[in-house]
Amino acid sequence: MKGALRERREGGVARKGSGSALYVLFGAAHNGAMGSDAAAAFRAIKTDLIKVRNPARDFRPEAMSRLTLLEGRVAQLVGRQSTAELGADHPLRGLYLTQEQAVGLLDRSNMNATGGELTLPNASTALGDAFQGLADRTGLTARDIDVLVAALAPDVDPRFEKLYGFLHDDLTKRRATIGLAMRLCAMHPASLTDRARFASTSPLVSNSLVVIDDDGPFLGRTMRVPDHVVDVLFGGVTVEPILQRLTIEPVRVDASDIGVVRNLLEQSTLIHLTEGIGGAAAHIAALAAHDCGRGSLIVDVSAVSADELQPVLDAVVRHQALTGDVVIIRPVDGVAELAPRALVPLTATNGSLVFVGTRSWDPMWAAEVPRHVHIAELPQEELGRVWERSLVSRATEPGAVDAVRSSFRLTPEQIVRAARAASFAVDNDQQMLSFAELSAGARSQSASGLDRLARRLEPSAGWSDLILPDLVVTMLHELALRVRWREQVMQRWELGRGWRGRGIAALFAGPSGTGKTTAAEVIAAELGYDIHVVDLSSVVDKYIGETEKKLEVIFTEAERTNTVLLFDEADAIFGKRSEVKDARDRYANIEVSYLLQRIERFSGLALLTTNLGANLDEAFTRRLDMVIDFPRPDAEARERLWRHEFRPTVPAEGIDFEFCAGAFDLTGGNIRNIVITAAYLAAESRRAVSMVDVVAAVQREYRKMGRLCLSSEFGRYADLLS
Repeated sequence: MKGALRERREGGVARKGSGSALYVLFGAAHNGAMGSDAAAAFRAIKTDLIKVRNPARDFRPEAMSRLTLLEGRVAQLVGRQSTAELGADHPLRGLYLTQEQAVGLLDRSNMNATGGELTLPNASTALGDAFQGLADRTGLTARDIDVLVAALAPDVDPRFEKLYGFLHDDLTKRRATIGLAMRLCAMHPASLTDRARFASTSPLVSNSLVVIDDDGPFLGRTMRVPDHVVDVLFGGVTVEPILQRLTIEPVRVDASDIGVVRNLLEQSTLIHLTEGIGGAAAHIAALAAHDCGRGSLIVDVSAVSADELQPVLDAVVRHQALTGDVVIIRPVDGVAELAPRALVPLTATNGSLVFVGTRSWDPMWAAEVPRHVHIAELPQEELGRVWERSLVSRATEPGAVDAVRSSFRLTPEQIVRAARAASFAVDNDQQMLSFAELSAGARSQSASGLDRLARRLEPSAGWSDLILPDLVVTMLHELALRVRWREQVMQRWELGRGWRGRGIAALFAGPSGTGKTTAAEVIAAELGYDIHVVDLSSVVDKYIGETEKKLEVIFTEAERTNTVLLFDEADAIFGKRSEVKDARDRYANIEVSYLLQRIERFSGLALLTTNLGANLDEAFTRRLDMVIDFPRPDAEARERLWRHEFRPTVPAEGIDFEFCAGAFDLTGGNIRNIVITAAYLAAESRRAVSMVDVVAAVQREYRKMGRLCLSSEFGRYADLLS
């Protein structure tokens, strides 16, 4: 066998063996020159190098041609490298590749060799559309492209795995190392210019096109091309999976700021847009990029964890390098909180970046200063048009769209998703969507970040459940009216100019059981909102400053969520500031002062309930939009409460509502407790609720309240007392 191999080398010809395999041989393997016949054979390798292995895929021809040229270089190195053949009984057989086996990997079938010298790629070689666009966007040279092709070859043709292992003299090394890439691309290992092509600041590495293993000697470090880069260069999809789940489709809106952002994109590659909560800056930037004739990608990193952040940013860099799209990242504030310096390498690339956030730009985020513009909120009329375009295929009840638009503050993409959710909630495609379906769809888009520090309630009470004086009911209607029309009054009529926030804050004050929490439920149901009741046990902290931090989280999340923020027993944290006698008093006053500032710039709906209105700090009064007093019910109101609690589904006989209302001075909450207790007693006796059960339940409620059960108070039913 060795003699036959030697004979073939010395002959310097290309022969056909068994079948139709074309054996490419090297005449001058030992002195480094390739034989003319071998060169002719390699020149005959066409652009279907990989198609013969995977004919179903339509690869780009320029990528194929560069792989063909790479194979020629590999063939030269294989020809220079000598090896001894292993016998059939050698213990390392299967773990070692002989030179003849390596030559066999380079064979091509059904190819006719042609004469001429093999031309290897150099700086003057045409790169083709895919590689030329990549080079223009990232500053890659033709030699860099050679390195990139050498690194990706094992990912598209498995023969290169064994060939690289042969050239490494180690079959476990199936990818190109820096040293092998230098040999294949005619670079010198000691040249600083050539070594710089593999540095972290080089176009190949800084654009995340090539990942280099940091372990081991420089020349032995392994290079890897991310799968997505290979796919794009060979005609695959342009958005890689890690970004697909974070991508937001732009929604068409009409805004004057589109022209402003378009001008910025034509002048700068780094732009910072600020907006209010629930703004449309990202969509405006995408539309501006479209007007410039460029693609765009909106990446929402709000749900990205600290561990996921760097891979996401690397994918953004790759996407820019491969496509040239304008990448819009939001919220930049969230990225900065996870890793303040993570944006520095991102802003050092040549691609166009648009950062969207609510805070001003921090110089620590990047060395360059971006162009900045503040994007105004979309008018309510434009948001209404977004609703209408999203519901173009569904009929809606008159006024339903206007009602949900004025009640909910949603971003354009949230409106699209809310409209889709409302449509899914109705089985019949011909059924008109009501405010109930639309508000349910809008609620489904509300963030759930409050659930950790507040208890979520779905309102179940309506206006018919409120038994209150007419003045109180009128004020509650006015409170709902303020929420619905605040955008028009504060924004369009500009009465909010100079105010720190456009939120609504109201105080419900009155004795326990007078309907304060029920009224909050009614307001939420009227607006289509959920209620989040602040859990004081999870908010109040013994450590200084921790309570304020948790409250800030609650306020911030509530501003992003269409919900009613309910502070039950608000006097516990909104109490009066006191004279400072020690450090505890000072820090307690700081907490109240923080709440005074935060409630003033709050932009959501906050309701405070308390039994002790006099205990609240007087400075809160000016910051509250409304203060509604809930009085104890009189006899007439108590009779309505008794009749309301004994709803038609409760079996009852002989209940003396007039007597109960006149004899027992109770609030609505006490009456409800009594009715429930009486129902349990009757259920146990398997009969309808009667005055016997009511009197027993009143007696138990009195004892719970610490009141005496006087026979005179029970009148003609005193003999029923136990």
